[in-house]
Amino acid sequence: MLLEQILLYFFIAVSSLLALYYLIFLRFAFTRKKETAHKIETPVSVIVVGRNEAENFKKNLAILCEQDYPNFEVIAVNDQSLDESKDIIEELQKKYSNLKLVDVAINDRFWLGKKYGLTLGIKAASNDHLLLTDADCIPNSPDWISEMVSAYSTKKTLVLGYGKYELHNSLVNLFIQFETVHTAIQYFSWALVGMPYMGVGRNIAYNRQLFFEKKGFVSHMHIASGDDDLFVQEAGTRKNTAVVFHKESHTVSEPKKNLGDWLKQKQRHYKTSKYYKPGHKFVLGLYGIMQPLFYISLVLALVFTPYWEMVLIAAGIKVFLQYLVFVFSTLKLGSYRILWFLPLLEILTWCFQLYALTLSKVNKKQRW
Repeated sequence: MLLEQILLYFFIAVSSLLALYYLIFLRFAFTRKKETAHKIETPVSVIVVGRNEAENFKKNLAILCEQDYPNFEVIAVNDQSLDESKDIIEELQKKYSNLKLVDVAINDRFWLGKKYGLTLGIKAASNDHLLLTDADCIPNSPDWISEMVSAYSTKKTLVLGYGKYELHNSLVNLFIQFETVHTAIQYFSWALVGMPYMGVGRNIAYNRQLFFEKKGFVSHMHIASGDDDLFVQEAGTRKNTAVVFHKESHTVSEPKKNLGDWLKQKQRHYKTSKYYKPGHKFVLGLYGIMQPLFYISLVLALVFTPYWEMVLIAAGIKVFLQYLVFVFSTLKLGSYRILWFLPLLEILTWCFQLYALTLSKVNKKQRW
């Protein structure tokens, strides 16, 4: 009898804690787009860094340069490429007067990395308002710049955007869609309640003064990744961080096509997450632990206790709130088809993430 009660109370505790998290995530799910009274025309510098990204520069730089915005420049940083990246950028400069090249010379003696290239791009920027994306990303609309910088103000100097992935008919793509939306729900929600902890380099904006006030990436320059989330860890506050999530503000990029490449991408993220603030690690880690415990304790409570009615009620409340969060969030972010497979995707994605986390502890290599 005592064991049965322990299993029941444990499951109810896990379900209640997850329900509390989903109540926080509802903040983002129910947040509406803020309408601006006037069109923002602040000069903007768009910065994109790429190494051996000749094809992506050729396809995507023109789209960036043709944004419907009155005053902006695009700074393309060719970071020690061995392909035709520099030649392609120079050729595009003949057509687009707002395109600027920053060429990072090949250095065989020192490992420099993306953060060094970004730093050079930021130093070369003519404008104080910076908008960053990746070479394989394209804006979701011609109004991407205006939508992202609409959140800027004298107080809001860091803007978190959404970088989504193209939809493909594959199981791996379904995992990627779920994980991308799930991650966005979390970092948008926590930013809205005053705890910004990460952003994505595919779509993030900040003030150049803020970058230099925080000494850029100096404290984590030795870490291959983290030009987005570790910078937000240092620079983001309750008062200076804004979020932009509507469809016109999204960027779109090509997703990984196989599970191995996606797992490598997740490994890089886990290598940076250990440098998060202790409070952030606790809140995020607790949520991560509660997810598998929910399913484990659900099975145990249903099999070994007679209180199946109470178990199903607690589980139903958690699942209802979870679907409420995801339904309204996908209205903003897309990827609607994940709703049909939500519990399965949650379980399988957690298993894959656990595997990626384990590999990140074993594999110490750092790459651009």
